[in-house]
Amino acid sequence: MQIRLYAVSLALSLLLGLTSALAGEVQYDVQYYDVGPGDHPHDVAPAPDGTVWYTGQHKGILGRLDPKTGKIVRVPLGEGSRPHGVIVGPKGDAWVTDSGLNAMVRVGGKSEEVEVFPLPSSAPNANLNTAAFDGAGRIWFTGQTGFYGRLDPKTGKMDVWKSSKGFGPYGIDATPSGEIYYVSLAGAFLGKPNLDLRPARPL
Repeated sequence: MQIRLYAVSLALSLLLGLTSALAGEVQYDVQYYDVGPGDHPHDVAPAPDGTVWYTGQHKGILGRLDPKTGKIVRVPLGEGSRPHGVIVGPKGDAWVTDSGLNAMVRVGGKSEEVEVFPLPSSAPNANLNTAAFDGAGRIWFTGQTGFYGRLDPKTGKMDVWKSSKGFGPYGIDATPSGEIYYVSLAGAFLGKPNLDLRPARPL
């Protein structure tokens, strides 16, 4: 029995040593791409065509990298823009949460045309953070000053709600079935909005 245990122990030792030796020989290469000076890149999102979008928070731009050529196109989003999050829709358009404009911004995947969807005046300075598509193709987003909302890209209809738990809504994402969850940075909770939520008194 002792001989068998010793043999197993020796085999494991040799295996671990071989794994460590192989791991030591593995080298990882990272490709770097310089963005515009002062862009302060914040979030990033790959597009179906192989390009990669990023938000340039300090310059109010949305950058688009072509990894094949290394070329970066910088799309200005408007005076006062401070883009935070970016996601890519099913048609290849980029959708940006812009805290400076207090709006959702669409940048055409082919045209790079900019379209702004402002939040209602009753939801000022929402400090928009991140966004996600639900199962019906609507965009849900968070505002860290205590808001979450929903935009229907087909109609432009926007609904915004105050978080009953106050400040903090930040990260948001969808499940494979299209349900939405968000987390509160300040409130330390995870919330799940009703996708059919219809405010009695929209903001």
